[in-house]
Amino acid sequence: MPANVRHLLSEMEVKYVKGVGPRRSEALATIGVNSAMDLLGYFPRRYLDRTRVFKTKDAAAAMLIPEEVTFVGRIKSVQVTRRGYGRGVMLITLADETGTLRCVWFNAVQYFANAFKEGEFIAFSGKVTAYRDLPCLIHPDYDHLEDEADEDFLHTGGIIPVYPTTEVLRHSGLDSRGIRRIMRNLFTAWDEYQLPPDPFPHGILSTNSLLALKEALSQIHFPSDEKQLDFALRRFKFEELFYLQLLLAIRRNVIKHSPAVRIKGPGELVTRLGGEILPFKLTGSQRKVIQEIVTDLASGHPMNRLLQGDVGSGKTVVALIAILMTVENGFQAAFMAPTEILAAQHFATIRQYLDTLGIKASLLIGGQKKNERAQIYSGIEDGTTSVVIGTHAIIQEKVRFNRLGLIVVDEQHRFGVTQRMALQNKSELLEGEPHLLIMTATPIPRTLSLTIYGDLDVSIIDEMPAGRKKIKTALRGEASRAKVYKFIREQVLAGRQAFIVYPLVTESEKSDLKAATQSFIRLRDEIFRGFKVGLIHGQMTEAEKSDIMLAFKKNAINILVATTVIEVGIDVPNATVMLVEHADRFGLSQLHQLRGRIGRGVHQSYCILMTEDRYIDEKKIRTGEDATARQRLQLFTSTTDGFKIAEHDLMLRGPGEFFGTKQSGLPPLKLANLIRDRDIIAQARRAAFKLADEDPHLREKLHSGIRDTLMKNYKESFEFLKAN
Repeated sequence: MPANVRHLLSEMEVKYVKGVGPRRSEALATIGVNSAMDLLGYFPRRYLDRTRVFKTKDAAAAMLIPEEVTFVGRIKSVQVTRRGYGRGVMLITLADETGTLRCVWFNAVQYFANAFKEGEFIAFSGKVTAYRDLPCLIHPDYDHLEDEADEDFLHTGGIIPVYPTTEVLRHSGLDSRGIRRIMRNLFTAWDEYQLPPDPFPHGILSTNSLLALKEALSQIHFPSDEKQLDFALRRFKFEELFYLQLLLAIRRNVIKHSPAVRIKGPGELVTRLGGEILPFKLTGSQRKVIQEIVTDLASGHPMNRLLQGDVGSGKTVVALIAILMTVENGFQAAFMAPTEILAAQHFATIRQYLDTLGIKASLLIGGQKKNERAQIYSGIEDGTTSVVIGTHAIIQEKVRFNRLGLIVVDEQHRFGVTQRMALQNKSELLEGEPHLLIMTATPIPRTLSLTIYGDLDVSIIDEMPAGRKKIKTALRGEASRAKVYKFIREQVLAGRQAFIVYPLVTESEKSDLKAATQSFIRLRDEIFRGFKVGLIHGQMTEAEKSDIMLAFKKNAINILVATTVIEVGIDVPNATVMLVEHADRFGLSQLHQLRGRIGRGVHQSYCILMTEDRYIDEKKIRTGEDATARQRLQLFTSTTDGFKIAEHDLMLRGPGEFFGTKQSGLPPLKLANLIRDRDIIAQARRAAFKLADEDPHLREKLHSGIRDTLMKNYKESFEFLKAN
């Protein structure tokens, strides 16, 4: 190892760590570990508590302990019974001064046959279970020990780190045990090396009760006890969340200090809308949100607001009022939806109000004829079109706005960051940037909103319009199918309409699910013969889907068989029944969106979850994925509270899958958990936003380590947020 880098862990190549070498360093490079400091930053994915070392005489008592326990002794015998290549049973008898214990391996004889020798001093760890009526360990972890005097066991006798591995690492001898060995080698020579300075100044460490970097690294890899491990994990969870929140704080500061078009209001258009046109009164919650938007639009700085509201709460009307204020001040508004069906529906809903008020609006979606699109482009560019509603077609290069003042994005999580940026960049006004209003009907748990949307101001419509009745939800098994069909017929005969939703479009060889296309024929020709039954799914063209939805809205179709293409934004007030087939296969948020397609009129609505009979009987399912599905269905039938459903869905699916967080433009989290670490999120957020307020450009010397870390590890996110 070159002398000039001997003591600098951040510059010391990982191959110079004892036990690594050139070949293993190549394997470590595949996971981004190139320096000794990178190795220290390769954290365990979990820990094994092997502080409980038992004598073999106590093995029977250990069967009552659900956690892993450890036994230390010498191998008395190794017996192998082969049953074909690599298969069979291996039985090892471990002996100590109090007796013996059996350890068993099944169908892994080829791998383990030469791993153990009689007389070897060894430790086995695992859960004690019964095998042939005697206590034993099945497929236990093991640690070859040097001698009986060695109390400093590397893999046994303490809280043991388990590292994530890959096939490339394992092929190089770097399974979790191998990584523990080289990590121990690094820590053994710990005093010879010099860590980079702790990026956190003393003030942040002390105020937030955080371990210093060196102690935290030591305890996260080789914890003294559970308490010290918790301290170390908290330090690095805080660090992850702090930098994430700091990025958001920087973006927020950039937005708050940027100029934006000033939009005054509300004026005559809003007055006419509320006094002459709207057939209903705004709720108190809607009025509160509108006042927040009014303040933002007139501030001279860009509005960057997230509007949350459950399905049917009236978000579109709020957006319409913001659009009217924008137009009355001489600016244009763009309304972007994730699908053509939803864009067309928003256009139909909003246009009826705009036409009455004399405001020109255009719909811009894919599939329009060339001449028609050219006219739309021209109207947008010369300013004769005041409002544009569409899909991602709005952000095409040919679209040029005359004076874009407001952008409304519906169901924002369905757009990538680059798409949103492209729309914002459509404005070249000298007066400043356009305002941004993001709407979502998917309730966002607070912990997720503080991270993904931590740079946005949040408004919540938490009051439903007057006259809306609570949707009745029921879980039904196959035994009740005939009654369910009878109920749907009764509803249709009473003048109402129904959805029947399936998870697939066509039958799959890998699935036994009934599919919409096959079931549609039977429902149309047999079950609901005499009624008008339609079919809609994602493989249809946009024009076909629009025609079907228009017919359903006009009640030319009584029963609509569908896939989840109708999940978001479909508004048919006369539809009162939502039958979801194979409901156990749907996620909670998806079920919530489907249920939101009904209950939008004055009639009582019903959501029926159809599933196998075994999900109805608690005695038939107790554990496993089926039990989780049953729990999910029971929760859904017990509440219509979208936020409660979203919190539970976040717990089941995790933050990465809940909302497509990869689109957020923010760094991923390795240690922090958005569900369990709420207190750390709040703590890190306070510290990060305080720092951004006090030193917005991180120019003070004591913050140089934070700035260097931000630029080194989060450069892509930092540049994105700084620029936007």
